[in-house]
Amino acid sequence: MEQTKNLADLRVSYERGQLDISSTSADPFDLFKTWLDAALAEENVIEPYAMAVSTVDAQARPSSRVVLLRGYDARGFSFFSNYESRKGHELAGNSSAALLFWWGLLQRQIRIEGQIVKLSDEESDEYFSRRPRGHRLSAWASRQSTVVPDRATLEAEMAAADARFPGDDVPRPDYWGGYRLVPSYFEFWQGRRSRVHDRLAFARGHDGGAWEISRLSP
Repeated sequence: MEQTKNLADLRVSYERGQLDISSTSADPFDLFKTWLDAALAEENVIEPYAMAVSTVDAQARPSSRVVLLRGYDARGFSFFSNYESRKGHELAGNSSAALLFWWGLLQRQIRIEGQIVKLSDEESDEYFSRRPRGHRLSAWASRQSTVVPDRATLEAEMAAADARFPGDDVPRPDYWGGYRLVPSYFEFWQGRRSRVHDRLAFARGHDGGAWEISRLSP
């Protein structure tokens, strides 16, 4: 198989912005909000609240997938999934995880590392009730990450869920709910010319006190 283009020769010059410690808040959540708001304001950025979630299994083999950020505050970053999925099993065995946001149009990325905790049943119920009906039905129809013989099987499971819950009252399955990543590390990356990028790291001390900020070499 031949490449349609020589990928080794492709180049993009990053010149949209800069990032400096002197003009940055000491709280990484403030900078995260500023950058996410900027991404949300860009109409050509598709789902700017999408993020890669990386986990590891019992053999320390990593896996990543894109999910949607559904809330954040000083406690951390929340998303929802099937607890019996691959990521659910991996998080049950090792709560360490990492998030990655990439906004190519803004030439920015954010890495966040920390520990995962489950959201309360009340928080999961509240979010689930706000999902469109079809999304709620799919939580019943899909045994996420398991092998299915074909598309028709999935459609049959959706039809069965639709028949089981004919009205709008579709309850949350007990195997589906929310997670929160409690961060201990942030890294903000702003692309710069000639690959001399800006990278600022925020690390939480072991005592859980103030964030320590440092500039990293690109």
